[in-house]
Amino acid sequence: MNILIINSGSSSIKYQLLNMPSAQIICAGIIERIGSIDAISSFTSNDHKIERTCTINNHREGLERITELLLDSEKGVIESTDNIDAIGHRVVHGGSTYTKTTLINDDVKKSIKKLSPLAPLHNPANLVGIEMAEAIFKNAQQVAVFDTAFHGTIPVKAKQYAIPLPLYDEKGVQAYGFHGTSHKYVSEKANAYLNNQKTNLIAIHLGNGCSITAIKNGKSIDHSMGFAPSNGLIMGTRSGDIDHSIIFYMVDNLGYSLSEINELLNKKSGMLGLTGYNDLRDIESQASNGNQKCMLALEMNAYRIKKYIGAYTAAMNGLDAIIFTAGIGENSSLMRKLVCQDMSHFNIVLDDAKNDLRAATIREVNTIDSKVKILVVPTNEELEIAQQVYQLLT
Repeated sequence: MNILIINSGSSSIKYQLLNMPSAQIICAGIIERIGSIDAISSFTSNDHKIERTCTINNHREGLERITELLLDSEKGVIESTDNIDAIGHRVVHGGSTYTKTTLINDDVKKSIKKLSPLAPLHNPANLVGIEMAEAIFKNAQQVAVFDTAFHGTIPVKAKQYAIPLPLYDEKGVQAYGFHGTSHKYVSEKANAYLNNQKTNLIAIHLGNGCSITAIKNGKSIDHSMGFAPSNGLIMGTRSGDIDHSIIFYMVDNLGYSLSEINELLNKKSGMLGLTGYNDLRDIESQASNGNQKCMLALEMNAYRIKKYIGAYTAAMNGLDAIIFTAGIGENSSLMRKLVCQDMSHFNIVLDDAKNDLRAATIREVNTIDSKVKILVVPTNEELEIAQQVYQLLT
């Protein structure tokens, strides 16, 4: 069964075409920096590798580019759209309705659209991907895999807010959790590496969107994001945790409208708001050249993560390993160093030499005497989605 995976992030689209159940990768690629004139389009198959910089204004144009690459007469991997049996879509917010992998129909699409205000950077892009895939790959089965599903095990004491009960009981206002596909995948890989299923893990997913999850014995028990994927850690364009009084101050005293604040907190804040740069690679480069705003932003980012590590270690009454994953978590040795420095009280001790090495497989970057393992685990949301799609359809 040929399964195409479309994984739309806030500023990227990752994709893979896999043959299941063998998990053979036919091709893979990514569209990065969507919305900029220097977006990066990459495509890799057994026979070809294509990378170029171009203008990609939105997710629709990104998906059009992916389709062109798949069907290219010289370098493509399929002759017809009928060669695709199923398409697995990562969908960020499934609310309380969708707690497992689901075949897409009109009702599912309506629900994804209805939940878009809670995930404004993601659900609209996810829906674009679904609608385009339906139009292009007419005979393929369309399947949604929801980021919120893994966090269904978070206990009420952790997911309920201290607001009037009817909002929770009747309106579903609660913490849902996100990046669940990634957190599930890397925690399972970590447990297999540790040869232990009874573990206390903290998984740190760092990309343009960032989140951190407390995982006890394979189950999510707490998570930094909440009702929408905007809370918690400092992100590329999202503020993360903020005193809600600031919102009322901006409305009452600074003349902002609520829509302007929503735009500001989701698309103009975070590392972009602090530095003027959205991509961490640019921020690290600027910091190394003496840009104090960029250096401070990196320190603020790491400090926020350290606070969550302390809180989740307390919540689980111990810690066996922390996991760094996703684009920044896997590739930024500087960010890992900033997070792990001065954490010896928690028995977290980074080995600088190991941390500077690059590898495509799971690896330890802690010292021998560090009681807590520091693991870099490459995430593979696409494989996780493909496995769930295959299981559903067979």
